[in-house]
Amino acid sequence: MKEKRTLHPAIYDLKVDMDKGKITRRDFLRYSTLLGMSAFAASQMAGIGLAKKAFAATPKRGGVLKVSSTLHKITHPAQFSWVSPTQVGRQVAEYLTFTDGKNITHPYLLKNWEVSEDLKTWTLNLRQGVKWNNGDTFAADDVIFNFNQWMNKEVGSSMLGLVGEYLDLSGIEKVDQYAVKLHLKKPEIALPEHLFHYPALIMNHKTFQGDFIKTPVGTGPYTLESYRPGERAVVKARKDYWQKGADGQPLPYMDGMEFIDMGTEMAPQIAAIKAGEIDMIDLGDVGGVDVFQALREDPNIQIIPVTSASTRVLRMRVDMKPWDDNRVRTALKICQHHEKILALAYMNEGLQGQDFHVYQMHPEYCEKPIPKYEPERAKQLLKEAGYPDGIDVNLAVGTWPEVVRYAEILKQDAAPAGFRINLQTMPTSQYWEKWTEVDLGITPWMHRPIGTMVLNLAYIADAEGKPVPWNETRWSDPEFSKLLTEANGLLNVDERRKVFCKLEDIQQQRGSIGIPFWRNAWYVLSKKVQNVQGVPPLYMTFNEAWIA
Repeated sequence: MKEKRTLHPAIYDLKVDMDKGKITRRDFLRYSTLLGMSAFAASQMAGIGLAKKAFAATPKRGGVLKVSSTLHKITHPAQFSWVSPTQVGRQVAEYLTFTDGKNITHPYLLKNWEVSEDLKTWTLNLRQGVKWNNGDTFAADDVIFNFNQWMNKEVGSSMLGLVGEYLDLSGIEKVDQYAVKLHLKKPEIALPEHLFHYPALIMNHKTFQGDFIKTPVGTGPYTLESYRPGERAVVKARKDYWQKGADGQPLPYMDGMEFIDMGTEMAPQIAAIKAGEIDMIDLGDVGGVDVFQALREDPNIQIIPVTSASTRVLRMRVDMKPWDDNRVRTALKICQHHEKILALAYMNEGLQGQDFHVYQMHPEYCEKPIPKYEPERAKQLLKEAGYPDGIDVNLAVGTWPEVVRYAEILKQDAAPAGFRINLQTMPTSQYWEKWTEVDLGITPWMHRPIGTMVLNLAYIADAEGKPVPWNETRWSDPEFSKLLTEANGLLNVDERRKVFCKLEDIQQQRGSIGIPFWRNAWYVLSKKVQNVQGVPPLYMTFNEAWIA
C-alpha cells in the first residue's frame, strides 16, 4: 500500500506562480521538494516528467578509481572547512539529504520529510534497513547525536552557524526509532539543503568519539582501509551496502578507490592523467583553469562543466586595525578591477562579482551593477581615515594559482591609491590552518545552492553576539542580520529578492569582503570513468560510477 502524505499548502501557491510565469519550472521543482514533495511528483505537477534513470551502457563491475586529491589530516568531520577531506569521507559516511546538479534536494539517509505550514516544525523520517559498516542499524539516535555535535560550541562546526541560528537542542524530539521532529525557533525553508552542507556527514552515535580515522564507521558504499595524510588513502567496496543501482544490482560497481596526494602543482597531475597513471584530478579545492586549458582537447579525457557559485573572497578582519574602519575596507575593495582580475587570474572562465556573497544564478539574486575601479576615490578615503601617506598591509594567500594571480593584480592596482601590499604566500595547507585568523587574506569559498546559506555561514553572530565559526572576518551588522532572518523564512522568491536587494547593498557598502569574480568549475576524468553526475561543489558521490 502506498503511503499517503498531505502536500504542503504552499506547493499549490507555487504551482499558481509557475503557471503565471512568476517562477520557473526549475524553481518550482526546487521549492516544492524542499517542502517535502518527491522530485518525481513535483516534476509531474510541473508538467515535466522525470525519465527513469538509465545507463548508456551496461555497467561493468570491478576496477579501482585512482584520484589525485589533497589528503589533509582528518579528525572530526563536523570541523571540515574545505572540500578535499570530504571526498574520502563521503565514500564511507553519508548525508541525510543530497542536492543534485540542478539544485534540487532529495532524501538520502532520510526517507522523506514533512514541514508545517509556518515552516517551523520539520519531521525527518529516516530510511529503514540502512546498516552501518560495523553491522549497527541506522536510527533516530544517530541523527540526534549528530545534531548535538553540530551545535556543540566546543566542536566548532560551521553547522552551528546554519542550524544553530534557528534551532536549539531543546527543539529536537525523538518521535520513534525512525523519526525525528525539529521544532524551530523561527521559519527556515532551506533546512534540507543545510543537511547536505559538507561537514554534515552522519556519524554512528555508538562508535564515534571525535576521530573518524580511528573509528571509520559509516553507512556509505565503501570502507576505509587506510589513510595517510599527505600521501595516500584507500577505500574498499562493501558487500552489504543499502543502495541498488538503476539496473537493480547492488552498489557500488567499483571495487574501490585510491586517493593519491600529488601536491599542489598541477603540471605533474596533468601529465599523470594523460599517461593513464590516474583517472581523475580532484579540483574541489583548487582553481582548475590551467587543468581545463591543458586537457580540454585531449580525446582521452572528459571534462564535465558545472555552473558554480564558487569564488575567491578578499576578506578583512573588522576587529583588527586598519580593517575596523569601513573607509579603509571600501578603499581596498574599489581598488579591484573586476574585469581585469577575471580575465588575467581566471581566463574569463566565470562571471564578474559585485563584492557581496550572492551569485547571479542564486534564485533570490537582486541585480546590481559591477563596482568600478576607483583608485583616486580610494586614495581620498585613506586620507580621510588618517592615512594621507598611504598604508602598509600584509595579504596572506595560499598557493592556488588564481588566488596568487588575483593578489598580484590587486597589489599592482591598489598601489596608486596608497596601498603598499606585502604578499605573504604560503602552502595551501598552511593557509587553511590560519584562514580565520589572518587580518587580510583571500579565501576560497565553494558553491552553495542559495544565497541565504552562505550568508548564514559567514556573516552573522550567534545568540550571544559572538561570530559564528566560519565568520572569518568577524563582521556582523544588526540590520543585515535582521533582514537575513526575514529572508530565511520567506518562501516567495519575489519577496526574498526584495530583501536581498537590501542585503546586497549593505554588504557592498559596509561589509568586510571583496568578490571580483565567480569561477566556472569542472570534473576532469579519464573517459573510461562512466556515469558520473556532476554537482556544483565538485563533490565525488560516485556510488553508481563504473570503469569501462
